[in-house]
Amino acid sequence: MRLPSLTTLVPVPRSLVPRRMGVRLTLLYGALFVASGAVLLAITYLLVARFPADRVVVDGARAELGAGPEVHTAAGADGTMSRLREQAARQHADQLRELLVQSGIALAAMVVVSVVLGRLVARRALRPLRTMTGTIRRISAHTLHERLAAEGPADEIKDLADTVDGLLGRLETALDSHRRFVANAAHELRTPLTLEHALLEEALIDRDATAETFRSHFERLLEISEQQARLLESLLTLAGSQRGLGHRERVDLALVAGWVLDLTRPEIERRGLRMETAIGPAAVLGDPALVQRLVSDLVDNAVGHNVQGGRVEIATGGRGGYAVVAVANTGARVPPHEVERLFEPFQRLGRTAGDGHHGLGLSIVHAIALAHDAVISARALPGGGLAVEVAFPSRIGGVDIAQLDKSAGLR
Repeated sequence: MRLPSLTTLVPVPRSLVPRRMGVRLTLLYGALFVASGAVLLAITYLLVARFPADRVVVDGARAELGAGPEVHTAAGADGTMSRLREQAARQHADQLRELLVQSGIALAAMVVVSVVLGRLVARRALRPLRTMTGTIRRISAHTLHERLAAEGPADEIKDLADTVDGLLGRLETALDSHRRFVANAAHELRTPLTLEHALLEEALIDRDATAETFRSHFERLLEISEQQARLLESLLTLAGSQRGLGHRERVDLALVAGWVLDLTRPEIERRGLRMETAIGPAAVLGDPALVQRLVSDLVDNAVGHNVQGGRVEIATGGRGGYAVVAVANTGARVPPHEVERLFEPFQRLGRTAGDGHHGLGLSIVHAIALAHDAVISARALPGGGLAVEVAFPSRIGGVDIAQLDKSAGLR
């Protein structure tokens, strides 16, 4: 609710406008009352001024001009009538002047009263806002659990308080998620650093170490370094996708899926997995690198969390105004109530950090999907494994991808 400004009534330099809302409301109420009173007095004055001046008061008695036949028969009737008319005009003018003076005095007195009443009304109207401001100032990162919890009718003030409570709730959730993310990331980085330190220390204190021993340690250190690099790359990708998209390009999910399958085919064959594909055209507007990472992480998750001789299904296509990519896999049974938790960072459902998986794959998928305004859904399969589907909207910012392809001559 935006309160009207005094500058909408009278042009006032911005430097002269009071900064306190209470003062502005008081002046606004006073200005409105003065304007309304002035209009009322003007209307009253015009109505009285239009009243016919054909009556005159003589010695406390009222005489009406032309009201009796004796006026017409008396001597000097014309002179008498003229004097009576002049007297009536003077009396009417005096009455109007007296009305104007008395009304001005009454208006001046009511201006003072209106300022006082306006101040009281303004303070009462702004009291909930002052309470909300004081509560919000007391809330810090350690007291985000506090809420305004405004009571009263469902008016604009309560709507504002409820909106602020909702914002505080989202901030509390985001801060808790950030804290868990930092703690988990620190743990993930500390583990390989500890192992690296142990390997280096072992090589230094072993007086009987041979070249083969050093080579084994260096190979292990190189493997740990590669794991750290992959972890840092995943963290950077996750942070970058959460910031939003800088630009969008046309990307075909079918081409991306084919490229990802070509890269992972050796690992699929090594594990003896069976690949089932249903690749159809599905164009989206997005960041090509992030879309490729999304599909790649979905396939890597399906392959890495599968069983020997299992199955991986991948499909792309259009459905109901969305471009869809779906990946399903066999594997260990996933409790249905744990599916949502898989999209949080560093969640492995029983796996350990030493298996090469950092638990960031699906969280990156989730962040990239949100950055593209896509809808992501997942469900646990009855026989074990997981099915994940990401649906990209075919219309972004008023641009229809189908119309874009048609105008470009694409099929």
